[in-house]
Amino acid sequence: MNRVAVVGGGKIGSAIALMLAESGDYRVHLADQAEPRLKAVASHPAISTATMDLQDEARLRDHLAGAAAVVSAVPFHATGAVARAARAAGIHYLDLTEDVAVTREVERLAVEASSALVPQCGLAPGFISIVAADLARGFDRLDSLRMRVGALPQFPSNALNYNLTWSTEGLINEYIEPCEAVVEGRVTLVPALEEREEFSLDGVTYEAFNTSGGLGTLAKTFEGRVRTMNYRSIRYPGHQALMKALLQDLNLRNRRDLLADILENAIPATQQDVIVIFITVCGWRQDRFVQDSFAQKIYPQTVAGQPMSAIQVTTSAGACAVLDLLLEGRIPAKGFVRQEDVPLDAFLGNRFGRFYSAAAG
Repeated sequence: MNRVAVVGGGKIGSAIALMLAESGDYRVHLADQAEPRLKAVASHPAISTATMDLQDEARLRDHLAGAAAVVSAVPFHATGAVARAARAAGIHYLDLTEDVAVTREVERLAVEASSALVPQCGLAPGFISIVAADLARGFDRLDSLRMRVGALPQFPSNALNYNLTWSTEGLINEYIEPCEAVVEGRVTLVPALEEREEFSLDGVTYEAFNTSGGLGTLAKTFEGRVRTMNYRSIRYPGHQALMKALLQDLNLRNRRDLLADILENAIPATQQDVIVIFITVCGWRQDRFVQDSFAQKIYPQTVAGQPMSAIQVTTSAGACAVLDLLLEGRIPAKGFVRQEDVPLDAFLGNRFGRFYSAAAG
């Protein structure tokens, strides 16, 4: 049985711990600095918990001793400490971060590492990176690669047309930080909340606009190989205009703590969400200009007797599937591992990867 550490006992960390424990092949040691959060985790004989300061890297290294791997499910600004502790302990490291700076630090740590450091193992970046790379392999020459993903309420009922479904800090970060894109073959930075577009899928109209972090390492991987590549978050129409008013006109981009407090006390969270994935690749195949697309909607489901939102299912299943493939030797076990290094067929065939198809509507 593999011993694995999970750091961060929030909605995603606790879901990862439960998925791994329920498989029967993992013993999970779950750590968080908030004891009430750990007490809320579903009881399971294969899960043990510990309360600790997650910025205390010496304590973290002790927590990781004897583990085969650690999965970081802490906010983006805290995951660097977990990566450094994993590198020092010589064990495999996986995270869910969308933050570009954190991923760059993980890449630096991976140089000459004896274990694998695998960032961005969630949904976006994560699963969408795996799908996009797989679609791209089917072309002789690429023109464009466009990724659109949204974690949305099934039943929006406020002016923002939105409910909180995941980390508020992460949401604000992706609405503020510059966004990587490939423009005319070169990686460049474009502003968040810009380049709005509308499209319809299954009879529903959505808007999409630039947000930070979704491309993951794809921008660097495909620079010079594709003319245009970008990532945009999907929302219901009207959301982008109101967020721009809050962040720019009211200058709440420079008062993140206040904005987080407003959102968390005014916008209710929901478990009734839906994940919308829409990826389109255009290019040339046998001298013909063609397009391939991947579209999917994923809904909440029950896992190990616990109801989980769609964002919990997709993010947690992504990390668990990549961990499984890593320990099975299906992906590189040393150095910096990109999501595009993960074969799509292996991911979807994995017991955790199957949650993606099982939850599809």
